[in-house]
Amino acid sequence: MDDEPLSQWAERRDAKIGRLRAVPLVTGGSPQGSHLNPDAPRAIQRWNGHMWEPYGFAASLAEARRVLFPDTEVTPVSGPAPKLGPGTGRHRKPRAPQ
Repeated sequence: MDDEPLSQWAERRDAKIGRLRAVPLVTGGSPQGSHLNPDAPRAIQRWNGHMWEPYGFAASLAEARRVLFPDTEVTPVSGPAPKLGPGTGRHRKPRAPQ
């Protein structure tokens, strides 16, 4: 059996400490996909190395995403999209015979 050294395992485990996740507060079984019930409130949980512990609360999916990914910002596209030039690329329509 090829076991990794304990120090490498500990480094890998410690790298995950502080990770956040949003869990929807809805009735039913286990947490489901984030796209389901986007208006449902979310509990923000933090991984402490052993278990998920309560960290915060978000009123909706949009607010939860702002908490989980604070540095993500949509940048506007600058200028028009480039036009495709003439060519015989793989996905181009073949020209009709003349």
